[in-house]
Amino acid sequence: MTIRDLPKAKATARPGVQSDISPKALQRWAPDVRAAAEDDAAAISILDPIGADMWGDGVTARRISAALRSIGDRPVTVNINSPGGDYFEGLAIYNLLREHKQAVTVNVLGIAASAASVIAMAGDDVRMARAGFLMIHNTWILAAGDRHA
Repeated sequence: MTIRDLPKAKATARPGVQSDISPKALQRWAPDVRAAAEDDAAAISILDPIGADMWGDGVTARRISAALRSIGDRPVTVNINSPGGDYFEGLAIYNLLREHKQAVTVNVLGIAASAASVIAMAGDDVRMARAGFLMIHNTWILAAGDRHA
């Protein structure tokens, strides 16, 4: 099948499902535009709260460590848009990034607050979006228990 055949092609993998590409979309299609190859990409995105919640969501040191192992001995860019979270998890991520052998560039895309601001300081080069926000504050905790705790 060629690209010219696409408007006529029907999906046959699932019975009852079909798809047509509009001629207007086909005219704008650029086959030379492709996602960056994995070899070219050395970026880590921190776009969630820091630390795992009860559903397992959130950015953890385990995830960042795995990403850094995957990237290997190459410069890395860390894109941050996070409200923060667990300070100690953020501190572990900070230390992982500081130990990376190559340059670490941090881009604050929107907000790097609380624990995410600690992570942002791990960059050799820290870049802020013109409308970005960095919030640094003293840590706080919540404790509960009886007089023996």
